[in-house]
Amino acid sequence: MKYTPIDSKLFIENRSRFASKLKPNSLALFVSNDIMPTNADGSMGFVQNSDLFYLTGVDQEQTILLIYPDAITGTQKEILFVRETSEQIAIWEGAKLNKAQATQTSGIKNVQWFHHFEQIIQAIVFHAEIIYLNSNEHTRRNIDVETAEMRFNKIIAAKYPLHKYERSAPIMHSLRAIKSSHEVDLIQQACNITEKGFRRLLKFVKPGVMEYEIEAELIHEFVRNRSRGFAYGPIIASGGSACVLHYVENNKECKDGDVILLDVAAEYGNYASDLTRCLPVNGKFTKRQKDVYNAVLRVMKAATAMLTVGNLIPEYHKAVGSLMEKELVDLGLLTMDQIKNQNPDLPAYKKYFMHGTSHFLGLDVHDVGDFNRKLEEGMVFTCEPGIYIPEENLGIRLENNILVTKAGPNDLMKNIPLEAEEIESLMN
Repeated sequence: MKYTPIDSKLFIENRSRFASKLKPNSLALFVSNDIMPTNADGSMGFVQNSDLFYLTGVDQEQTILLIYPDAITGTQKEILFVRETSEQIAIWEGAKLNKAQATQTSGIKNVQWFHHFEQIIQAIVFHAEIIYLNSNEHTRRNIDVETAEMRFNKIIAAKYPLHKYERSAPIMHSLRAIKSSHEVDLIQQACNITEKGFRRLLKFVKPGVMEYEIEAELIHEFVRNRSRGFAYGPIIASGGSACVLHYVENNKECKDGDVILLDVAAEYGNYASDLTRCLPVNGKFTKRQKDVYNAVLRVMKAATAMLTVGNLIPEYHKAVGSLMEKELVDLGLLTMDQIKNQNPDLPAYKKYFMHGTSHFLGLDVHDVGDFNRKLEEGMVFTCEPGIYIPEENLGIRLENNILVTKAGPNDLMKNIPLEAEEIESLMN
């Protein structure tokens, strides 16, 4: 890991909150992700299971967490299983956590080796009535391969078929939606690193620069500030490519007169940030480009103000749609007749603004959470309206990360240049 060690108090508190939600005499299990192969003897970089990290802070493979709050023996209430390190592993891969380090990281006193899991659970599991197993229940998940978690769940269910089983995911979604002050600090750090990367670009972007050169500037700045890198696949889309929502080729030349849409952000300590900005390649927006930019900016500011305690995301999205309608009419992209005669299930504004305005942010860029739950203090959302006009080779999206507080929305990216005039000034 590149990030500085995280205080184990975060993970101790997270486990305590999770344990308090379990039914009586329940045992819960969480397992780490696989290291995924590429080709030949290659492998992808390891990315930890977000729920396991949330509960332990352990950032390596072959890890299992057992939580059994009602265990008679105190040492069995929490057990962490980690991969046993060795001189050979240290030489080829780098040493893994030893037991003392695993305790220091997680705050769990009972640490055992991963290969002892079957033996130890066998002595515990029959005292429990219920087993909680975890799974990826994100509504937008798209999984074509069997994950370590899927494989682990099948093994446990087959070995202990007469137990009652419950899902951990609903509990995790509820808990992870509310960020503690420790988590907000980590997200803020990711935002701060993102700011450094963005400011680096303001002096770099000019006609003739390639999109992948911009990507290189960002990864340099991110990694040198202790980030693993991008929190998600970077979108560096100049000209008409900005109208492709998930454009990731990043292989075109940035041409004089075009605008670049940059959806790029750093992670830090596994926590994500999520930024979108738009830059004129030559350092100066045309009047039309600035008009569209400022229309999106007005919607963004009004939408941000609505991210308040007690609001509901479905109602919020409808309100943002109404704001966008007015801007699109003023820009000459829609008429009032089109709005009057629109299909309520497919509003006219969707032609130019086809995605939602906000999503949860945290350990995952599209973090877990219930969109039908009223907004509460501690939730973190993106705010990212956009207008996309393919016929003009112009796409504008602006995005910041907003912490919901009792005092109102707290913009975690408020120091990152946003106003069109400020961006032009800094680029020149």
